[in-house]
Order: sequence, then C-alpha cells, then structure tokens
Amino acid sequence: MKILFILPGSGDSFYCGNCFRDNLQAMALRKAGHEVVIMPLYLPLKQASMRGAAPLFFPATTYYVEQKMFGRHKMPLWMKRLLGTDALLSMASSMSGTTSAEGMEGMTLSMIEGEGMAFEENVKELIDWVKQTEKLDVVQLSSSLLLGIAKELKSEMDIPIVCSLQDEEVWIDSLKPEYVQKAWKSVVANAKFVDRFITTSYYYQQVVKSKLPQLGHVDVLYPGIDVAKYRLDVYPTDPTIGFFYRMNELDGLDILANAFVLLKQRGTVPHLKLRIGGGYMSPDKKLVKQVKRTLKPYASDVVIEETYDMDEHADFYRKITVLSVPLRFQEGVGLYLCEAFAAGRPAVEPATGSFAEVVGDAGLIYEPNDAEHLADALEKMLTDKPFYDKCKESAWTLARERYDDVVLAKQLTAFYDKLLHGL
Repeated sequence: MKILFILPGSGDSFYCGNCFRDNLQAMALRKAGHEVVIMPLYLPLKQASMRGAAPLFFPATTYYVEQKMFGRHKMPLWMKRLLGTDALLSMASSMSGTTSAEGMEGMTLSMIEGEGMAFEENVKELIDWVKQTEKLDVVQLSSSLLLGIAKELKSEMDIPIVCSLQDEEVWIDSLKPEYVQKAWKSVVANAKFVDRFITTSYYYQQVVKSKLPQLGHVDVLYPGIDVAKYRLDVYPTDPTIGFFYRMNELDGLDILANAFVLLKQRGTVPHLKLRIGGGYMSPDKKLVKQVKRTLKPYASDVVIEETYDMDEHADFYRKITVLSVPLRFQEGVGLYLCEAFAAGRPAVEPATGSFAEVVGDAGLIYEPNDAEHLADALEKMLTDKPFYDKCKESAWTLARERYDDVVLAKQLTAFYDKLLHGL
C-alpha cells in the first residue's frame, strides 16, 4: 500500500506532540512493509526518519508574507526565491512553535477554506507534484487545519483522504474572536472532502462529537511506540521526576517546578532529582528563566536539557523514575505518556483531558492541577514502593497491548483496507 502523509513541520526544535504522532504512524506503516511518502508543509523536516522524496510546500516564510502583503496580487519571483532560502527557513524554524494563532488568522483561514491567490498557487504546485508520483492508495492529512488541501485534491484526483483530529481547538480558539466561528464553519464545510476522520483517544472522539457533530463517526487509533527502543529495566539510583514536552507555561513546567521545591522542602523523598527535556522556542525563554529561578536553591539536583533531538529523546526516559507533565489544557492523548510506559515509567498527571483514559492503572491522576496537589501525588508515587511497582507493571502492559507500533500498524492497515473497499 502507498500512503502520502501531508503534515506541517515544526522546525524540530522542540517536542511537538502532533508532529511526533504523525512520525509514529508513518514509521509503524513502513515497519509493516508499506510505502509511505511524507510531504512537509511550512518548515522542513530535519529528522532523518521523516525526510523523504517530497519537497517542502507552502514554505512558511513565503506563504506568510504572501498572505499578509499581497492579497490578490502575485509576489515578485525574486522576493519569493529570497524568502524561500534555507537561511530564512532556518530562522523561521528557530522562532516557530507558538501555540497561539494570533497574527496568523489569514494564513489559518486560507488553509482551512482553500481560498486566496497565494493558496491557489501553492496548492497547484503541491497537486502537480502528487500527480507525478506513482499511484497513491491513500492520502492522510495531519489536521483539519489543512482541509483546503483536501478540497483541491478531491477536485483534481480520485484519492481516498483520511484526516487526523487532535487538539485543533487549541489553535482555532486562540484566533481573534471574529475569526473563530468562521474557522469552525469552514472546517464543517470542507469536511465533506474527507472520506474518514481518525483521532487518538475516546476522550477526543467525544470532544469532536460535541463540537463538530456534522463530521459524523470518528475512529479511534491509539499511538504506537517502538517498545523495544524504550524498554530498559534499569532505574536511576536516585528517585528522579521527569518532564518531557515543550518547556512552556501551557504545558505546566512552572507547576512541576514549584511542586519539586515543595517536595525538597518536605524532605520526604531523600535524594530527589528533577530532569527536564523536550526543548523550547524563543517565546518560552521568559518562562524557562522563571523556572530556573524557582529551582535555583536546588540547582545541583536539577538537569535541564536545553536542546531537543528527536533521534535521541528515547534515552530521556531511561534517566527518570516517574514522568509528570501537568498541562493546563485538555489534551487529546499525550505521546510522552505512551513513551514513558514503554520504558516502564509510571506517570503522575492532572485529571484533565484524556489523561485518565491514557494512564489507566499506570500512574496517579490528581486534582486540582496545582503544585501542592501534584507534590502530594508525586510523594505517594515515590514513597510507596508496592504501589510504584504495581504502576510500573501496568505501564509495561499498556505499552505492549495498547501503545505498541505493531498494534498500530495492524489497525491502520485494517482501517485503510476498509476505506479502499468502501466499508
């Protein structure tokens, strides 16, 4: 089977959950013997396993300026070439990663609606390239934020289209108020160009059902991890709490930092350490400095991995005892949890979003999401060894039975087969 994945690049400078979800699906299918073509949008994919034959389409530097400054007029070719250089794209990568769409309303709407001169020119280049490839069986879009591409693909080619759904509201609902409803209406209008929708948890399936009932049935496929890459039954000598996600306020790094300080002050977990990874972007520097100030009294017990490398991040979980990422939003899955479980590391997470479903018996769920309650839950996990061991065994079971890439590949293959046979 030949599958084209169309997905946005994030610059690979921080741990992007949706980007890694796409990576896992593509890798699982390749491992199962399918041919997967990965087509990046906006920013190039630097990680080796994600790079492929497809060039970069809708380059962020060019497309943003086209939307902002040229409207119904064509951008001069010299400017287009200048803005699309590797140097400027690298600069954009270093500054990318915002979780807010403020200032990007035009670009966001054009990609959902499939309208505007800049969109039309860029999507024509994309479709021309697709037409030159060997026959595709399925096209999979990373997000409903790309439904304008689905509309154009359907009008030009008879290819089944699948669209992933996960946390789109985090982006759309941060648009300026006058754009939010327009964006959601456009998602509904262009959903008809997608054959099937999928998401990563039953929690998020219900979110979609409530927010976008017009989309109809949405299938659930949990993420799949290469378990052998993570599994290591050796733990740190000192109890070590791990945070692995983008280092920002939305992902709750400051909550965990304050909880760690509380635990150190209590002294109930001897030799306690904290390890922080996942990378950060320019907009996060203020928060990272604040966290460093908070942790300064215990700096010798803290490791902050300043840079992020997708190829090496599996090693992070081998250096921790428990994972905690106290998000401030309702997340659709949390891939870092699936990875931690593959390594046999339990999790301590707030009672928000999909966490209760994803964690199950492999950790503790606490509420409300503040430093004191997080500290209490972490203390329980790290001082009650029988309980910790029980969570550890559950983590391995979940990884093997639910979050394994072989399981994911079988489910995706069956899903595509049903689609291709009209079932």
